Amino acid sequence: MRADLRGPNSQPIVGLNAGRLRWKPFLALLLLLGGCSSLSPEHFAAAQPRFEPDRYFEGPVRSWGVTENRRGDPRSRFRTVMFGRREGDVTVVTQDFTFESGRTQQRVWRIRRIDEHHYEAAAPDVVGVAPGEAYGNTFRWKYTLALNPRNVFTRVRMHHWMYLQADGTTMINRVIVTKFGFVIAQTTEHFHRGTEPVPSIGASGQSRSDR
Repeated sequence: MRADLRGPNSQPIVGLNAGRLRWKPFLALLLLLGGCSSLSPEHFAAAQPRFEPDRYFEGPVRSWGVTENRRGDPRSRFRTVMFGRREGDVTVVTQDFTFESGRTQQRVWRIRRIDEHHYEAAAPDVVGVAPGEAYGNTFRWKYTLALNPRNVFTRVRMHHWMYLQADGTTMINRVIVTKFGFVIAQTTEHFHRGTEPVPSIGASGQSRSDR
C-alpha cells in the first residue's frame, strides 16, 4: 500500500542527486542503513494485538498520509479507500488513491498467507512477488515497484513497517522508498478499519462515497 511517488510538478520522485558524493556523508549513510537492517519482525513477537494482514484488509479500510522527499520535507498528501474480499486462500484488496492534486489511481492487491508468519502479495505494477513477515503486532513488507513498466530504470524498492495499534482497528504504516540503495522518499500512513470519513487533504480532495 504505497503513497504517491510524484513531486509537486507531477514528475516521479525517482531521480538521484547527480552531485559529487563526499566520503564521510556516504560512509555515514551506509552505517545508518546497516544499523536499520538489523531490526527484524521477530523483535515484536510478543507485542499485542496480533496483526494478520490477510484478515485486517478484509472488508472496508480507509487510510490517509503524507509523502516526504529524502530530506523529510512534505511533498504530497493522499488518502485511500480500500475493500478486501476473500477468494479461496487469497484476499483481494482494491485500493483507490486520491492525491492532493486531485489525481486518482487504483491498485488491486492479491494477498496470500503462506504460513503462520509469512505472506506473499502481487499487484500489476509490482515486480514478481512481494514477500512479508508478520510477528506480534508488526508486519514487514518489501518489494520492487515499477513506476513505468517499459523502463526498468524507474523501478524502486518499497520497505514497509506496519504496526497494529491497541484498538485492533488502527494501523500505522511507515514506508521508505529507495533506488540504487539510496532513500528517495518516505511515507507515513494511518489506516483505520471501517467506513468512517478520513480527514480532508485539501480543496481538491473531496470525500469519496463509501463502498
